[in-house]
Amino acid sequence: MDFLRNKVQNMNKKLVCLLMLAMTTTAYSQSGSRSPYSQFGVGDLSAQSVGFNKGMNGVGLGMRKGNEVNPLNPASYSAIDSLTMIFDGGLSGQITNFEEQGKKVSAKSGGFDYFTTLFRVYKHLGVSVGVMPYSNVGYDYTETSYEQLGTDKIKEVTGYSGNGGFNQLYVGVGWQIVKPLSVGVNLSYLWGDIHQEIEGGTSAYSNTLFREYEMSVSSYKLDFGLQLNLPLAKRDFLTLGATFSPGHSLHSDPVCRMIMTNSSITKSDTTSFKINNGLSIPTSFGVGLGYSHASKLRVGADFQMQKWGSVSFPRFDEDGYALKDGLLKDRMVVNAGAEFMPNPNSRKLLGHVRFRAGVGYATPYYYINGQEGPKELSASIGFGIPIANAYNNRSILNISGQYVHRSADNLLTENTFRLCIGLTFNERWFAKWKIE
Repeated sequence: MDFLRNKVQNMNKKLVCLLMLAMTTTAYSQSGSRSPYSQFGVGDLSAQSVGFNKGMNGVGLGMRKGNEVNPLNPASYSAIDSLTMIFDGGLSGQITNFEEQGKKVSAKSGGFDYFTTLFRVYKHLGVSVGVMPYSNVGYDYTETSYEQLGTDKIKEVTGYSGNGGFNQLYVGVGWQIVKPLSVGVNLSYLWGDIHQEIEGGTSAYSNTLFREYEMSVSSYKLDFGLQLNLPLAKRDFLTLGATFSPGHSLHSDPVCRMIMTNSSITKSDTTSFKINNGLSIPTSFGVGLGYSHASKLRVGADFQMQKWGSVSFPRFDEDGYALKDGLLKDRMVVNAGAEFMPNPNSRKLLGHVRFRAGVGYATPYYYINGQEGPKELSASIGFGIPIANAYNNRSILNISGQYVHRSADNLLTENTFRLCIGLTFNERWFAKWKIE
């Protein structure tokens, strides 16, 4: 029996190593975006959610359990128990339908989503390491217009394309100072590249104007967390969570290149502009509330604010390429969600399945030609299915689906359907088998 147990345990460890390798090698292939809105700012901002709370639409600031990783609030790491080693990784895919002035088109994207680990190093002290996207850029479209010049009708075609994004690799610590207060911090290495192009030309001239933008980041990010876990009854707890992330310069020098080509004489002229220390991330803060009843029920709500309105951003206009104020605005995110387990004491699988649901609302963090960008409404459902093995069923297969609607007056409307699949591998790696 001991031989069988050790065999199964070693097999699970090998599976985890393979999962880690797969996630690491795909870390640079983000789940991506196909949205034209990702051309603004630093792209579409990624929710910092993982398997368990994706089904609850990203709620997590007041969530605290010892069998899951919760990077949204590093103070939660202190809940880990002494025998647990958690690996949590996931992939996602999405289909987005675009509509503007009666025209419709769709696009698909998908790939790596996140990978995290969590383990205990001392009593009431947990450590987490993980990688997840910070922002995504991905779009490719053209605009066509016509201008009457005398008796001729001039066709003007402008192409817009961009790709890339920023990633974050974090190391976090959570410590329970005294019962019921825990604090934590995530220190992240923020890196990545964004490349964007604008190509313009007309049917009347052989000249083509290219404008290229490049942003490259290699910096850091800090996120501080706090949780106050208050007992209401023997098996009922109310958790108040709070987070704070200081804004700072990324010490990046964004570049703009103007390239004029002439197809008739095979000639091009290039003019380059650079802004020293031209990118920053904003100060952000959040508060959340979570309620849990034993292992059967938990509900929560989060409010987050990102102060992008105080951040200057590069822009090229008639005055040249320089930092401009008023291009970005403060972003607000509100989420609420719940998780329900029918019967934790049941011997049937269905009694241990975690049913999840959530809704959310978010405002944009940028302006488009002086107009506020699209607001976002979202809703999600999900399931956490226990995976039985030879000696426990602590590991969870997390499946979630999310619907996101983004729209603004007289602008493009987006409807996105997103599927996320993740595995929370949660095993007692440090337990010793006792022979009787």
